[in-house]
Amino acid sequence: MQRILFAIRSFFAILFTGKLPTDIAEAYGFRKPVIAPVAPKVSQATASDGALQMLSILQRDARLIDFLMEDLTGFSDDQVGAAVRNVHDQARVALDRYVTLAPVIDGVEGTYAKIEKGDPATVKLLGNVPVGGRAAGGTLRHRGWRATTTNLPPIAASQNVTVIAPAEIEVE
Repeated sequence: MQRILFAIRSFFAILFTGKLPTDIAEAYGFRKPVIAPVAPKVSQATASDGALQMLSILQRDARLIDFLMEDLTGFSDDQVGAAVRNVHDQARVALDRYVTLAPVIDGVEGTYAKIEKGDPATVKLLGNVPVGGRAAGGTLRHRGWRATTTNLPPIAASQNVTVIAPAEIEVE
């Protein structure tokens, strides 16, 4: 008898309100789906995002990628030298604006340098490296570079960091 009453109530409720009564739906195992609020997706910046951002800055300010991707075989040494000077100056200004660099070993290249104990990633041993890769020192061939500060602008959530430089189209 209850099923007939449920059927009649359901018929008129759906006819007039467009909804099944809650008590009837629960009696037959139907419940309103609980919709949890969806938190907005927050993208975490990664190291590669910062690297791509810096590459994008060097392209924007110095056209570095354009220079590196250019086939230079058809140009004279004077033409390449003139282009390099311009790219070098602009890239250095851009780099100085966003990153403070310091040498890993503050010494004169070509002189003896003692290897400090600590992070093994700071020194790359060349030549006759002893077994086990430990040495007290050697001739400094390159001082190395370390970033002491970085001041990159924040990456917008909608920014596609894989686009280093957007294509440019001139509309006439």
